[in-house]
Amino acid sequence: MTTGVPTSTAPRRRSPARTFVPLAVAAWLILEIWLLSLLARAGGGLAVALAIAGGLLLGVVVIKRAGRRAFQNLTQTFQQAQAGRAPAPQQTGSGNGLMMLGGLLLILPGLLSDVAGLLLLLPPVRAWVGRRATGTLERKMAAAPAGPFGDAFQQARIHQHDGMVVQGEVIREDAARRPGTGPDTGYRPPLAP
Repeated sequence: MTTGVPTSTAPRRRSPARTFVPLAVAAWLILEIWLLSLLARAGGGLAVALAIAGGLLLGVVVIKRAGRRAFQNLTQTFQQAQAGRAPAPQQTGSGNGLMMLGGLLLILPGLLSDVAGLLLLLPPVRAWVGRRATGTLERKMAAAPAGPFGDAFQQARIHQHDGMVVQGEVIREDAARRPGTGPDTGYRPPLAP
């Protein structure tokens, strides 16, 4: 008997990112712990505590400063829009997102994350990373298929308890044909007393 559902489904392949990202995070954590233990051997526990506390304080200052700059930029953009002027375009890499990411990396305990955070605080590095991220995003957006929101709703799927996926669309025509029937025709209490 044919039901339209394939009886044998091939196992889905696991994406490489789902395999390598956890391994990379684990390797990074092991390397961070190893570097902190080397610092502890060379300078003692006080050196490790000072390095972690210094990174934390510097990261908080950087994030606070970047947030203040972002709020000032937003305020200026709103004031220019209210005055009828077009806001001045920002150059790539001059935004505050990468500076906040650098501050977050400084807050994380570890020497590698501190070095990466300090590198992101340098304007040339921040501009280079911003250009690379913008280029990657533009390539991904250009490769994505174009379409209206209707395509997204047509791709909606209903997951049943047995794991089967049924694609479908519900169209109610009976309520639209008969006047006086439907959810909007009943008694409604007034909105204000």
